[in-house]
Amino acid sequence: MHASKVPRYAKLSIFSQLQIAKPRYRLYATAATKNPSRSRNFVIATTVAAFAGIGYFCVTDTRSRLHRLAVPVLRTIYPDAEEAHEVGVKSIRGLSRFNLHPRSRCKLDEARDLEIEVFGQRLDNPLGISAGLDKHGEIPTQLLALGPAIVEIGGITPLPQKGNPKPRVFRLPSAKGLINRYGLNSDGAELVAARLRHRVREYAYGKGYGLNENAELAVLNGEAGVPPGSLVKGKLLAIQVAKNEFTPASDLEAVRRDYVAGTSLLARYADIIVVNVSCPNEPGYRELQRVEPLMNILTGVVEAVASIDRKTKPAIMIKVSPDEDTEKQVRTICGAVRQSGVDGVIVGNTTTSRPDPRALESDLSRTEAAIMKERGGYSGPQLYNKTLSLVKRYRRELDRPMLDQTEQQQTSIDQTAQQRTGRSVQPNPSARKMIFCTGGITSGQDALEVLEAGADVAMVYTALVYGGSSKITCMKQEMRQEIRKALESEVLGQ
Repeated sequence: MHASKVPRYAKLSIFSQLQIAKPRYRLYATAATKNPSRSRNFVIATTVAAFAGIGYFCVTDTRSRLHRLAVPVLRTIYPDAEEAHEVGVKSIRGLSRFNLHPRSRCKLDEARDLEIEVFGQRLDNPLGISAGLDKHGEIPTQLLALGPAIVEIGGITPLPQKGNPKPRVFRLPSAKGLINRYGLNSDGAELVAARLRHRVREYAYGKGYGLNENAELAVLNGEAGVPPGSLVKGKLLAIQVAKNEFTPASDLEAVRRDYVAGTSLLARYADIIVVNVSCPNEPGYRELQRVEPLMNILTGVVEAVASIDRKTKPAIMIKVSPDEDTEKQVRTICGAVRQSGVDGVIVGNTTTSRPDPRALESDLSRTEAAIMKERGGYSGPQLYNKTLSLVKRYRRELDRPMLDQTEQQQTSIDQTAQQRTGRSVQPNPSARKMIFCTGGITSGQDALEVLEAGADVAMVYTALVYGGSSKITCMKQEMRQEIRKALESEVLGQ
């Protein structure tokens, strides 16, 4: 990272010292002598209150070591990774009913030293949580409270589906990796939309707008002064949509209907709609990244978003596979993004490949070596170098003038758009396309490096699974430390 390119951060506030009055020792001593039981009760009550306060902050503050210790304990109690995930979601949801869910309380965030701009919104920081932790839209508010600027929920299919048979999630602690073959298990778009609607109406009621449809619409149209998806200033909610498993990838119109149906139900409650065409655990998904099916899907989603009943429309992004990495594949995807009117790309997903054992920090146990052969998508820190490389390539290709495309590819894209939409797509070539990236990012240093390479947001999934609810807070601290070092080096070099 070049020091000259590192953004400067705001100076931290200096807090004034507090003057504390001297206690009246004689008064307290006299009261204790006259009524020792009252004094004892006072001491007990004060001690209990103090411990309760300390306990509250330990449970709810992401800076507490308690959150890092909770991860290995949870793994020990629940050897099955999916069961541990479900317990974690239920626990966070249960704690939030009593306002005991973990949240970021770092005062440094108030300095807004990591602030960025995405889709015209000023965001608190460039970190996000990838889809998979909240598959069914149950805890978006609680995940936003952990400190990221963006939370992606899903993937969500139009109709409910169970996904692949269990067991389907496997831990690799030695590699800090995961293998999953969930198969897009989903509660379905209708039920998830109902949860999100209830969330918006609860927010509207708390702000005095009421609990009906008009109150909901007031919030969605920006009258509350917050993004309509996240409902939190400086943060955005992304909702990932996908097709049902029983919809054949070869039936382009049926595939298009699936994505349009999911978008039509969910886009109302999103700041960003994410089109997943890269799930490695469903047959036919890789075929969806070819030019014709991709244009077919993206133009349908763009039209669906344009028709939702809301003053501001959500941005649209496409989530692509790290396995689609040839120059032709990258160029095809970028061409479809620009021609369809989509706003950006999420680079990365789980991969069907496996890390080289020589790249692992420690040897795998016999059990882990067997797990490494399981079918499914792999995620872990070993993906980082590939993610970094792909970010550079996608940024270079998305920033390339459209005239650089071959005439044959351009004509194919335009003809496909007209055939599928009945109109000519009118892209805006000058609009800069956003890049979010996910895959192997585990530290603040990693995040800064991918941002320097051309990404706008760095997202985590597996790192949060192993690092616990304090991971985002730790990464922001690491980013600040790296920025401070770079600034000090710049000053010394002048």
